[in-house]
Amino acid sequence: MQRRDALKTMGAAVLASARSSVEQTEAAAWRTAFGLNGFASSSRKYNKTFPIWEVLDFAAQMGFHGIELHATWPMGGYPKPDEAKRIDALKRLYDAYGLQVFSIQTGASGAFSPDEAERKRWQEEFRDQARFSRAIGCDCIGMWPGGGLRGQTLDQALEHLGRSFREAASSASDLGLIPAFEIEPVFVFNTEEHLRRILQAADHPSLKIIYDPSHFDLMSGSTGRPHEMLERIGVRNVGYVQFTDTDGTRRDGGTSKHLPCGDGHIDVEASLATVWRGGFRGWMDIDAWEIPDPYDACRKGKQAFDRFLATL
Repeated sequence: MQRRDALKTMGAAVLASARSSVEQTEAAAWRTAFGLNGFASSSRKYNKTFPIWEVLDFAAQMGFHGIELHATWPMGGYPKPDEAKRIDALKRLYDAYGLQVFSIQTGASGAFSPDEAERKRWQEEFRDQARFSRAIGCDCIGMWPGGGLRGQTLDQALEHLGRSFREAASSASDLGLIPAFEIEPVFVFNTEEHLRRILQAADHPSLKIIYDPSHFDLMSGSTGRPHEMLERIGVRNVGYVQFTDTDGTRRDGGTSKHLPCGDGHIDVEASLATVWRGGFRGWMDIDAWEIPDPYDACRKGKQAFDRFLATL
């Protein structure tokens, strides 16, 4: 073999070994995914079209392991837990691309309603959604307590939410799911203290939080160091991660501005290192909420994960 050919062969072998090392590390540590919420919000806000087959093919080509479902996108709502044929058909779609539906997004406004009957209805709906999650193969289920106070005080709302989340956590954990919730600057629950109080009021070992650097950044002064708030809350409390960059502002007066990794001001590597050092080995989900090009956000997020894992 010519020396030049030998060097090319050796170089190719080194590159293949490096790629294999990243894949092995990732498989042993984090499972990567992205949420359909990014494509749903971009479609709505920027009048774009994203065929579901194109989105799933992109996920498979990029090496993602899973997808988080969005309730109303690309069409319809979640199947009922007893609609076996609809669930099987939906699962076959994702199986065809080698993707796991790892979580679904659910609303939780009813969870802190001042009306007890409404809170009970929310519990029933959540149990149905958890059963659907289990049937389609999820590991997690996400909850977002948005909505107004509806005449009650913040303390009363926190108490009601804690009780509802305790029951929900019990229902989800009985099914083998990780129940996790997220609060945002645009919600009535929007501070580090609120996050702690929800966990304390629920007082259930299975209830976890969702780490989203954009929200943590705004809730901790827009310093670009959201991992410091995460360290205070404790990585042990993370159920799964919704990763994104941010510039520390809100998009159009709404919730925290999500940006592709590297396009904002957060210390991406420090966030990933904090998650890793804290012992988290679950799902790492790219959140492309209202980003004009969700493909770009998912690509840059996956590349950030791969670069970090390669350093290990």
